[in-house]
Amino acid sequence: MLVPSKRWGHFAAMVLIGDGVMAMVHPKSDARAWDVGPRPWRRLMRKFEKSPAMTRAVGAAQIVGGICWALYQEKED
Repeated sequence: MLVPSKRWGHFAAMVLIGDGVMAMVHPKSDARAWDVGPRPWRRLMRKFEKSPAMTRAVGAAQIVGGICWALYQEKED
């Protein structure tokens, strides 16, 4: 069983991977889903919505980062 701090790390890795997949499958919809919060953040999300290729690239980076994070946690066990 995972200890609480590792559980959060595991959850964060899952979120990164899942959001990365969503960004690659449907980039405009994924960018729109994150279009909340402070004005600078919303502006950034609108740029991502207008640039599916950039959104997909960030999604791919999220997937790689999430997998690396998960593997690193597994190594610590």
